[in-house]
Amino acid sequence: MMLARGGVFLSCISSALSFQSAARRSFSSRNVALNIVPKEQMAAWEKIKLIVQSESYPKFDADFDKLVKSNFPGAISNQELETKVVNVLADKGFTGENTLLATSLCCDELARCLEDDFVKVYGNNFNLGGLAGFPFAGNTGFGAMSAHIPDDGFCLIIYGPHVGITQDGLIGKVERAGIKLVDTCCGSAIAASGYLEGITKGGAQITTNVQSFTDFQQGAVQQLILPHGKRLTDAEDRMLELPYALYDSQDVLIREIVKGGAAGLKKGTAMLGGIQINTSPDTQDYFHPLRFDYLDAAGDPLEDLLSKIME
Repeated sequence: MMLARGGVFLSCISSALSFQSAARRSFSSRNVALNIVPKEQMAAWEKIKLIVQSESYPKFDADFDKLVKSNFPGAISNQELETKVVNVLADKGFTGENTLLATSLCCDELARCLEDDFVKVYGNNFNLGGLAGFPFAGNTGFGAMSAHIPDDGFCLIIYGPHVGITQDGLIGKVERAGIKLVDTCCGSAIAASGYLEGITKGGAQITTNVQSFTDFQQGAVQQLILPHGKRLTDAEDRMLELPYALYDSQDVLIREIVKGGAAGLKKGTAMLGGIQINTSPDTQDYFHPLRFDYLDAAGDPLEDLLSKIME
């Protein structure tokens, strides 16, 4: 991990960064992204170093790390991901003052952990996502977001579905804080998978009701997963294959949305796409990066940065 850069920090920094629920408040200004020292005195890489060294950040568990990576080859911990991404983008000129963060992640509160860490580096987040992580804000939302990018500044877009894994390696489930029942994760994705399985096995009831406006996002998720029916049926582990199928659909959508709104982009845009892997409150979350592209002001790919965070 690229944590070896210099800097002398105040002794009170560790406690100030404690991830208590009271501290997870909405920020009224990009000027208080970390609320520790004035932002102009702290580089992006310094901010992420403080976050990953926070006393309340889950400790590394070597056995669980092996378990996660045996199921998701290519996955890295959020701690490692965040550090590498921030450092790579710092070399491109991304800072907390000139960068707008935009995410397309699931509504589930578990998806906020990764998002919140990046918010502490870059400031407030523009939310493009909805159920299962699909970019339901669409072209209109993207247009609004791009208008908020600082002049001569950058945008970091993070997107993808999420999946849970329990302490004993059960995929599609996760332990949640304060809840004894081991819960499904992602509930929207699993419900859509069940809908699709009913169709592919011929047991679903035929209906003219495509979707309801009281649950239109879930209806859309179910439609967007339809092309992956055979893929999921043939999968050795349906729950393991499910987030990757969802990602493929989301990647097509988000790239089409970015292409359509490229005129609103500013100096440069980074697109980080992959699978969020949520775990219990006692262990670190993980992320399997599948795309990390750097785009120019016109939205055209300039550089594939994926190898730089997978080293």
